[in-house]
Amino acid sequence: MNANGQGLEDTELKQDSSAVEPAQPEAVEASAAVETVAAPTDAVPAGEEETPATVEASSEDADASTPAEGDWLAQDTSDQKGPKRGDVIDGVVTATSPTAVYVDVGAKAEGVIPGRELERMNRETLDLLKPGASITVYVVNPHSQDGGPLLSLNRALEELDWRRAEEYRESQEVFESHVAGYNKGGLIVRFGRLRGFVPQSQIGSDRRRLLEGETPEERWGKMVNETISVKVMEVDRARNRLILSERMAARESRESRKEDLIGRLQVGEVRTGRVVSLVDFGAFVDVGGAEGLVHLTELSWKHVTHPKEFLKVGQEVKVEVISIDPENKRIGLSMKRQEADPWDTVAINYQIGQLVQGVVTKMTKFGAFVRLVDVPEIEGLVHISELSDQRVAHPREVLQEGETVTLRVVKMDIEDRRLGLSLKKVNSAEYLDMDWG
Repeated sequence: MNANGQGLEDTELKQDSSAVEPAQPEAVEASAAVETVAAPTDAVPAGEEETPATVEASSEDADASTPAEGDWLAQDTSDQKGPKRGDVIDGVVTATSPTAVYVDVGAKAEGVIPGRELERMNRETLDLLKPGASITVYVVNPHSQDGGPLLSLNRALEELDWRRAEEYRESQEVFESHVAGYNKGGLIVRFGRLRGFVPQSQIGSDRRRLLEGETPEERWGKMVNETISVKVMEVDRARNRLILSERMAARESRESRKEDLIGRLQVGEVRTGRVVSLVDFGAFVDVGGAEGLVHLTELSWKHVTHPKEFLKVGQEVKVEVISIDPENKRIGLSMKRQEADPWDTVAINYQIGQLVQGVVTKMTKFGAFVRLVDVPEIEGLVHISELSDQRVAHPREVLQEGETVTLRVVKMDIEDRRLGLSLKKVNSAEYLDMDWG
């Protein structure tokens, strides 16, 4: 049928729909042949969609003695609802040959998976394509040269993976896969038959800490085949983009593990953990799938200005659980409580009035802090009023940081961890008996 003939027949159909007069059987057969040829378009024009319904309505007014006409009209309506280009549908394998697999998809003719696609299939997939097997296929063309739909099994699987990726993006569910490869910007992760990309900025902190080297091979090579959990960030079929994030998945995973751990932890429990990060106010330590905070004041009995003076990321440490906050999902840890308490030494070996040696560590407007030479974990305070019998505006008028001085213990509060020292009472007559005793 040439193009001019096709256009002529389309015009005749439209005329039939407006005239609502029953067509003769011969005319109906000619129109049916035209419909078969005209169908390959993806979207059927609105006028053609309305035509069968209008004609069918006309047939109800026709004489009941024309059953052939009614049969054809019902068949034409079903054709309009048949497989369309881009459909993913279920079918049943009816026959196989070395060059094709035939599939019943409910169309007028059997659909066919061509031999060029079969050549790219592995043996396991080919063995599944036996008569009677149920499969899902993609409609490449609803009318091939053989008359039936041209089908693709691979395209169907890929299409289903795109749909599944979109579902994962909407639900933000974590997807587990394996690292399939890499490029200079990040990791390639398989999502079914699709290749998802995890940019370096979206790689989890644990994996990023292992990055070494200048080339992609040095940075990523050893990660190939490793298990990875990701979330879908972006799905763009038009650009063939599937962007994944391990960092987002890790965050959710950490929260889940923390909830579980918080439910099992007990205050006073001692665990071995690994330092995962250092901040100004302390160190975060992984204690079995979740992180707890060792505050700066709980790192050591010694004075610590910043955690980096005392710890390194990746270092293994022993910690004690000192607080659990299920509502805010916080775990408080302590390292210093795994060491001997130096205040016990002070309580046993020191007394009010005793002379001690100390090193000035810091000065403030209200006094100077001094670290004991014999017990360096302990700092005492020389209040500004205990520096001299003369009026002192600032401790720097009397002392210097780093200076070693002799002081007298004037106050001890073991429970509150406070030690009061005095410089002006070092030579006080009230302690002569103790000094010479």
